[in-house]
Amino acid sequence: MLKIKIGKGEKGYPVYLHHGLLHNGGLLLKHHFAGGPFLLVTDKNVFSPYGEICTQSMRQNGFKPYMVVLEGGEKDKTLQSAFKLYGEALKAGLDRKSFVVALGGGVIGDLAGFVAATYMRGIPFVQIPTTLLAMVDSSVGGKVGVNHPQGKNIIGAFYQPSLVLADLETLKTLPRRELAAGLAELFKYGIILESSLFYQIEFFLKDSFFELGSSTFQKLVAQAVLTKGKVVTVDEKETNFRRILNFGHTIGHALESATSYNYYLHGEAVAIGMMAATYLSVKLKILKSKDACRILKLLERLNPPLPPAGLNTAEVLQALYSDKKKDSGKLVFVLPSAIGKGVFYKSPPLAEIREVVEKYLYQRPGNEISDLG
Repeated sequence: MLKIKIGKGEKGYPVYLHHGLLHNGGLLLKHHFAGGPFLLVTDKNVFSPYGEICTQSMRQNGFKPYMVVLEGGEKDKTLQSAFKLYGEALKAGLDRKSFVVALGGGVIGDLAGFVAATYMRGIPFVQIPTTLLAMVDSSVGGKVGVNHPQGKNIIGAFYQPSLVLADLETLKTLPRRELAAGLAELFKYGIILESSLFYQIEFFLKDSFFELGSSTFQKLVAQAVLTKGKVVTVDEKETNFRRILNFGHTIGHALESATSYNYYLHGEAVAIGMMAATYLSVKLKILKSKDACRILKLLERLNPPLPPAGLNTAEVLQALYSDKKKDSGKLVFVLPSAIGKGVFYKSPPLAEIREVVEKYLYQRPGNEISDLG
């Protein structure tokens, strides 16, 4: 079992990474909490294969889980869902010594973490990610929140978990589409922060995927978690350097918002956003064409979806300029400057942004990689 420490001092917490970890989840919790009631939040897709495994281990170690099973998906990530969970926490008799467990993907982790951060002014919470995207990204770093109709994650907080339990066995039941969405976030760290990770991904990636049970895959996941951990330790609340992790998210979030969060998986939108940012970086003469070609070829192997019928440039641009990550009213893009390096670029020309958006909407980024060579 791998144990990765995130953060420093009292705010630090461990990420446990191993195959079959859910069977020992209660024992690991016992090292951090006294027995007693807690709120376990999950969704229907996760409950069936993992709900009983998780709760059985916890009961055997003196805990009393109160489980709430949601429908699943971005539609659950609302203030209404949070209000429901507050009510369930009160029914369960949770007090400030209790805690919340998020068993599921990024939506469940964000929502349950937000509830933990705000219930009785904050009680501990535990992330048990069951998707690759949640393991390498959303479960680490303490971003919690819910969506607003006018933007993704508009309502939220920075609130660190007490620990993260990542069972790699859960990835074996994921659809390939979900795995590809998670790989997009893993690729992100290699493209924008760690060239060594990028080269390993290039070398070990076979037919768009890895052998999920291999030690190589476990090491790549661990390296991604460690990379994010270093960034969030330096800049917990995204005042400066942590914004580098927004690579692909500016246009990605705009696509999600413009389609009411019901067409793209988050990682799919980020993959498309990374492609668009890569093209934009070449156009702005920041990134060399040869590096852009390698980045785009890697991202194309994830086979991101075509845009939905009817989605147009105006809708995407409107969502783009509503993005909460603006600085003094100006859009800030994270652009690759080389493999493993990135820069912040404030207010690219609207004409250039429009061009890369339209490349996806009407031509699909990646189909003209040869144009950069």
